[in-house]
Amino acid sequence: MIIHSEMYVDGKWMLPAGTSWADVIDPATGHTVGRVPRCAQEDVDTAVAAAKNAFRTWSTSLVSERIEILERMIQLIRNNAGELAHLVSIEMGAPYEFALSEHVGTPIAMIENVVDILTARGQEEHIGNSLILREPIGVVAAITPWNYPLYQLVAKVIPAIAAGCTVIIKPPELAPLSTFRFTALVAQAGLPPGVLNLVPGQGSVVGEALSSHPDVDMVSFTGSTQAGSRVAAVAAQTIKRVALELGGKSASVILPGADVARAVDSTVENCMANSGQSCSAWTRLVVPRENLAEAERVARATASRLEGTLGPLVSRSQYEKVQEYIQIGLDEKARLVTGGLGNPGGGDDTNYPRITIFSDVAADMRISQEEIFGPVLVIQTYDTVDDAADIANGTVFGLHGAVWSATDEEGLAFARRLRTGQVDVNGGDFNVAAPFGGYKRSGNGRELGRIGLEEFYETKAIQLRG
Repeated sequence: MIIHSEMYVDGKWMLPAGTSWADVIDPATGHTVGRVPRCAQEDVDTAVAAAKNAFRTWSTSLVSERIEILERMIQLIRNNAGELAHLVSIEMGAPYEFALSEHVGTPIAMIENVVDILTARGQEEHIGNSLILREPIGVVAAITPWNYPLYQLVAKVIPAIAAGCTVIIKPPELAPLSTFRFTALVAQAGLPPGVLNLVPGQGSVVGEALSSHPDVDMVSFTGSTQAGSRVAAVAAQTIKRVALELGGKSASVILPGADVARAVDSTVENCMANSGQSCSAWTRLVVPRENLAEAERVARATASRLEGTLGPLVSRSQYEKVQEYIQIGLDEKARLVTGGLGNPGGGDDTNYPRITIFSDVAADMRISQEEIFGPVLVIQTYDTVDDAADIANGTVFGLHGAVWSATDEEGLAFARRLRTGQVDVNGGDFNVAAPFGGYKRSGNGRELGRIGLEEFYETKAIQLRG
């Protein structure tokens, strides 16, 4: 049992005013592996006051000082990567090697990129007779999700600190252990007291208090579209900046003439990564009608290869939600290509779902419109490229997507038609320096890279006499 009894505020671990606890359950075993406190409104007030006070000096700190601290963070995280990966694995179920490479390795690359940006760029520029300043926005509330607890933490906290902001973290109740360890490591890197604060607790208490607090200048939230809508509504009362990274129902579109086998294999792998618990997963495969049989054959073979390699879903309730959607697909008369209800080895008593693929899926079916957040892929067909674009754009989401084509030029032309925040053309690699975020109900604002860093600045224009 990993028991944390304190919150981290103003450079100190201290007992919170809240008196209740949240258990952390290993989704692979069902055993309780940790316990953390649930903080109260009073604890939020204490943390915000500390962050507001620290902002006065941190906001004017030298960029070189911030770079030195970030570089120490990189080394501390790298030195403790195995422990962090283990914590991610037991709190949300990711297999250890995947946790080490994606949940820990990618955040290290993200911090390195922020250091590169700070090293290369200035905070001032001239436009005509005006001096344009970029100044830190202030106190930032970072509300993070359970599916990528460390990745999303770094995506919010590091650029905020790098910009000169101070931060209060509200970690996910299902998966807080890696956040506690990260906070302890960051404390060793030399951040001044109050720059980084950790206040665990329920979204309905801590999340609401942070979103509505008059001394919080920005909320950066990742989670469900429903919860993000609530954060935005509460935050609007004090006219603070809100960055939202929400749900997705991303399409992977195979254009005529593309390598169908490669496209389908890559799409299934992407959809099933992290056990399908990725907002950016390609959960819809859109193929030419004449290629449907080949696409189904390859998808079935890839699913068979991956079966048994995925981790469990994060909780029993998430497993049951995915089972409900599989049943919905069956009830909607979608054709089951592989998978279905229950566990891979039979039974229904663990949180491990079967990799499931449906075909003959109509655009108005719930399984093609709603985010399932599990290892479930739907295959849709089209007759013309215009139809393919309409299908890909035909949901309320717009977070990610993929295009597979005979030439990169053809793929790029189609990618320009998609109403989504990022598109991979012919297997283009993920880039930590590129902005990440969504259109429509997938959210607003961007994370990662130079553009993600800009979210944490205010812009001031000073007009000078000529």
